[in-house]
Amino acid sequence: MFVKVVVIGAGIVGASCAYHLAERGAEVTVLERANQPATGATGKSAAGLRHQFTHPQNVKMSSHSAAAYRNFERNLGVSAGFKEVGYLFLLSAEMLPRWQQQAEMQRDLGAAVETLDLGATQAKYPYLNLEGLAGSSFGPQDGVLDPHSVTLGYLAAAKHLGAKVSLSTEVLGLARERGLWHIQTSQGKVQGDAVVNAAGAFAGQLGRLASLDVPVKPYRRNVYVSAPLPDFPHPTPLMIDMTTGVYVRSEGMRFLIGLSNEDELPGDNQAVDWVWLEHTLELALPRFPFLERVGLDQKACWAGLYAITPDHLPILGEMIEGDGFYNACGFSGHGVQHAPATGLILSEEILDGQAHSFDITDFRAERFERTGLSKESNIV
Repeated sequence: MFVKVVVIGAGIVGASCAYHLAERGAEVTVLERANQPATGATGKSAAGLRHQFTHPQNVKMSSHSAAAYRNFERNLGVSAGFKEVGYLFLLSAEMLPRWQQQAEMQRDLGAAVETLDLGATQAKYPYLNLEGLAGSSFGPQDGVLDPHSVTLGYLAAAKHLGAKVSLSTEVLGLARERGLWHIQTSQGKVQGDAVVNAAGAFAGQLGRLASLDVPVKPYRRNVYVSAPLPDFPHPTPLMIDMTTGVYVRSEGMRFLIGLSNEDELPGDNQAVDWVWLEHTLELALPRFPFLERVGLDQKACWAGLYAITPDHLPILGEMIEGDGFYNACGFSGHGVQHAPATGLILSEEILDGQAHSFDITDFRAERFERTGLSKESNIV
C-alpha cells in the first residue's frame, strides 16, 4: 500500500483526492503551480452537475457527487452552494427516442430524469421558442454549485488531517527511482510513493514530464455573461439546445451563455473570443428570445480550458507502465461535477490496490490501446 502520496494540482479534483486520501491516513502533499487553489479550470467552470450521461459510470459518479454536495456543509463545515435548478436538454424529433431510451437507463441507476413532449416543455418553459423541436429531457436533481468553496473546503479538511499544500510550486520533472517518485519543483525536490495527476487541462504535459502518454489536450471554452434582467422568472435550469449546442442558464439576475467551438485547435489561449460571440448569439437568440431584452456585460465574461480526451471520458486510476503514477484527469468539462466520486476512486485505487465503488475499466488509460471504445455522447 502506498502511504506517501503527492497530488499535483489544487483544483477541485486534486483537492477531493487529497481529502479522501488524508481521511484514510495517507501522508499527502499537494503541489500547485499557481499562488492560489482553484485558479484553473475549476475557477472558470460554468459549475453544473447533471445525471444525464450516456455512460452508466458517469451517471453513478454524478449521483455520488450530488449526494456529497448536498451534505457538504454537514460533513466538512462549508456550503457547496449546490442548487438543484435542473438541466434541460432541448431535443429534435430525431434525438428524442434515443434520449427516452437513455433516460430509462439513468432512472434504473437511481437518477431522476423526465422526458417531456413539446406541449409539456412549452407549458413549463413559456419563455423558450421551441420551433423545430419535439420535446426535452429534464433532470430535476441536476444543478449548479460553488466549485471555489468546495475546493477550499476539501483542502482545509485535508490540511486538518495532516496534508500539506504547497502553492507557487511548479513541477519541472518526475522520475521513478528505487521505488519512489522523485519530483523536481520550482521550490525543490519532493518524494512520494505515488503521484496523482490532477493537473486538469495540463495533465498531458505532466504525463510527458514522467515519460508517460496521457492523452489529454486543453481546449478553450468561452462563457459570455449578460447584464442583469430582474423582471424574469429566475432561476432557469441550465438549458442546452442540442440542435445547435448553445447553452444558457441564469446566474443570479444574469445569464451565462456558451457554445463550444469544435473547429478551434487545442492550446492555452484563455482570452475571451469576441468573434465567436457573434456566432454564439446568432444561434442563441432564436431559441432563447428573452436574451434580446438584455445587453452583454463584457467585463464579466471569461474563458477557460476543458481537459478533453479522445472519447470524452476521464482517465482514472494507475497507469500500467506508471508504477505508482495515477491519473485523475481528462473529464472533458465534467471535473467539477465528478470531483467527490473521483476522490473516492483514487483513494481506493491507491490505498486498496483497486477501485471498488465504481467500475473504472472504461476510464483507465490503457483503454486507448483497444478498439471499439465506449464514448460519452452527451457532451456540451
